[in-house]
Amino acid sequence: MAEGQVLVLDGRGHLLGCPEAIMAKQVLLGQKTVVVCCEGINMSANFYRNKLNRIFWQTVQGMPPHKTKRGQGALECLEVSDGISRLYDKKKRMVVPAALKVVCLKLTQKFAHLGHLAHEVGWKYQVVNGHTGGEEKGKSQDPLSEKEAAHKATEAG
Repeated sequence: MAEGQVLVLDGRGHLLGCPEAIMAKQVLLGQKTVVVCCEGINMSANFYRNKLNRIFWQTVQGMPPHKTKRGQGALECLEVSDGISRLYDKKKRMVVPAALKVVCLKLTQKFAHLGHLAHEVGWKYQVVNGHTGGEEKGKSQDPLSEKEAAHKATEAG
């Protein structure tokens, strides 16, 4: 990616551990990365903590050498949030196809959503993030599709 651009990853549907490896590599390379919608990440093991963004962040922190200056500088390039922040709601969000739950897990294997697990142990913002996520979903549509629709409307009429 070009210098100064931000890599935005949508966490919904990913399996915990797979996208973290890619994010760890990107932050070590100096790429500014943002992960949104952490409540949609799936996991295949028992795991409980209160803040969803901290679960993802701590998984990424364990991958690069976070005790060195290089590792600490790399982790400063990582931003993790529950839901979609206003800064990134209109930007195109990426997914890691190899890290999706559909690819990584068998159909019969049990899994859990981090949002549901955290809600059961005391996380209070499931309703808030669920509401804003659905509301802002349409804002980051591909701008080309909007232009194409406008172009077709002018050609037809």
